[in-house]
Amino acid sequence: MIKTNTEQLVCQSVIGEITSPQGGINPYRINPDGYSDVYPGVGGITYNLRIGDLAGEKFGDHVEPGVSISNFTQIQGQPGPNRALNQFSCVGNIARVVSGDAKGETGRVTGKHGGIEHVLVDFAPEVLERLTIGDKIQIKACGCGLNLPDFPGIKIMNLDPALLAAMPLKKLKDGRLEVPVTHTVPAKIMGSGIGASHSHSGDYDIQMFDESIVKEYGLEDLRLGDFVAILDADATYGRIYKTGGVVIGIVAHASCVLAGHGPGVMIAMTSKDGLLVPKISAKANLTTYFAKIK
Repeated sequence: MIKTNTEQLVCQSVIGEITSPQGGINPYRINPDGYSDVYPGVGGITYNLRIGDLAGEKFGDHVEPGVSISNFTQIQGQPGPNRALNQFSCVGNIARVVSGDAKGETGRVTGKHGGIEHVLVDFAPEVLERLTIGDKIQIKACGCGLNLPDFPGIKIMNLDPALLAAMPLKKLKDGRLEVPVTHTVPAKIMGSGIGASHSHSGDYDIQMFDESIVKEYGLEDLRLGDFVAILDADATYGRIYKTGGVVIGIVAHASCVLAGHGPGVMIAMTSKDGLLVPKISAKANLTTYFAKIK
């Protein structure tokens, strides 16, 4: 067992409501080749895209799997409640429906999407059918401050302690930590979201426009909920290029057509000194680990 500080963590409620998808006055989105079309995008209840599904298969742009929630209650002109929802929610947290026809049903947080500032939640298909835009979902937020006392050079973010415990992590003889991932990704193709001042909310995107890189790293079969390792990167205090650094992230939203964008990766672990060792495993997906959490 990998030692954690779980007993020191605060568990606190945050809440949001199911958002509506948004359309623009100009509905067209233009890709880097100059082709334009009208694509389904962020928000709402997405019935046919969930964790475990391919990130680049559907006709859409930035589509969020399952349910998208936010909380834009204004307090003295500041969007504090939505910041709390985004900063304190952690992947694996239990999310309970507290209004509407599906009241009492539970799901789990699967990721966060920056820019639009949504928290993403997965529910069983039969629950999705009973949900309605505007339904309130309360999250039992736990995981902020989670760390590994035996690995001070590794920072953990956005993970429920129960999810971390379900992952087959391994301490290596040289003091590094082995983490299963489905893919490795070179930092040179990371786009939108890089340079953010912190990684406790939001994500940054894998640009998928270079066919040779996509083929070299096998990125065509990326799935929502996959754990991936971004090489030569660090996100300890913001997302940067860092030779030798390693970031472990979770694919949170589907692919995009806009330049600089792609499947979004939410930060889960980071080490500027390369103390994280990726181990390729096709099972390194949230669907695998959620099945192990009681």
